[in-house]
Amino acid sequence: MKIDQVIDSVVSKEKQRNLLILTSLIWIVGSAGVMVMPFVLPNLISEWQLSKTMASSLVSATFLGMLFGALLSGVILDYFGRKTGTIFYLLISVIFTVLFGFSKGYSIAYLLRFLSGFGYGGLLPSANTYLSEFTSIKLRGRYLVYLETSWAIGSILIALFAVTFGERFGWRWNFYIFSLGLLILIALLKNSETPKYLFEKDGIKALKERYGDVPGSIESVEKVKVTFGALFRSRYIKQTILVMISWFVVSFVYYALFSWAPRVFVENLSITITKAKWYTFFVYLAQLPGYLSVAYLIEKWGRKKTLSVYFIGMGLSSFFLFLASGNITFLFVVLVLSFFTLGVWGLVYAYTPELFPTSFRGTANGVAGVMARVAGIIAPYFTGYFVDKSIVAALSYTAIFSIITGLLVLILGVETKDKPVG
Repeated sequence: MKIDQVIDSVVSKEKQRNLLILTSLIWIVGSAGVMVMPFVLPNLISEWQLSKTMASSLVSATFLGMLFGALLSGVILDYFGRKTGTIFYLLISVIFTVLFGFSKGYSIAYLLRFLSGFGYGGLLPSANTYLSEFTSIKLRGRYLVYLETSWAIGSILIALFAVTFGERFGWRWNFYIFSLGLLILIALLKNSETPKYLFEKDGIKALKERYGDVPGSIESVEKVKVTFGALFRSRYIKQTILVMISWFVVSFVYYALFSWAPRVFVENLSITITKAKWYTFFVYLAQLPGYLSVAYLIEKWGRKKTLSVYFIGMGLSSFFLFLASGNITFLFVVLVLSFFTLGVWGLVYAYTPELFPTSFRGTANGVAGVMARVAGIIAPYFTGYFVDKSIVAALSYTAIFSIITGLLVLILGVETKDKPVG
């Protein structure tokens, strides 16, 4: 019997649903913490007299921290466990995000964004891995897309808070609110380590101690030394290359679009900053149907085909944004771009852990996160350079990247629908 079959028998559907809710709350915190910056950046530029370069670097500090957090996440998850790693990163994320609300200037703000980014960089792959190793084969793909949907919910909630309470009580409250994230720790502490991790580390004895009656014979999980080089062995090199490119491109397009979103609307639509923040809020709303659509299609079309279609859709909408004229057309195309971009995010988060064995799945997720963070570091500077020139011209580059990546998915991708994960 395979470990995936054991999960079906010892982890109830109710337990899996509860873990989906718990990890979704973690993702909501992570999403809100990352996506709060576009809404406070105009205030910080005005209050602290920041140059465009300083403002870009403040946004990039989050992703620089996320880069280091993602780099370490694989090692922490594979050696200390999925649960311990998730707790560690959640604490780091919440504490330093709240402290940002007390910052008085650029230097300390930069440091705090870096440290909170470190937490978020590890938190997202930690929760992703934790849920995937508790979920049955038939539900895993859909549940992981639902988990990724929490990113949209988190960004929408922080956007709504920012344009209402944040505008009324001041930008610092956009960070104080994250203290509520500590409540999630209570529920997380009551849960156990994942069955797959327990079996890999301590065998069937650990499973019996935690879950009681389990089959007497379980197929061993493939044992591979946890190293970066393991990802580039001949058996996994195509998947690794595809994952690295996919995560870089979707992250670059996403943060190029959202990092300066209010300013982009001000410059291209000639509206006030307050109205631009509301426009950004509605663009955030378009993320949700993007996620929900792939939650359905991932089980109907499969991972490979759906990911390719959404990458190409992301590229075409970027191209049409380049051609758009008029405020209504511009806003509509941005909404469509947001739909496809967040659909791709949901797909890569569901697809990536299914491409690698348990023994270095955490490392693979960590490397994928690194590519996303590198793109996140670059994207704010990229958009910052074009924001006063022609942002739509800049997005013509993202169109090319996205379409090429969609074609690469068809060439290098492996279908994992309804297949056991080692």
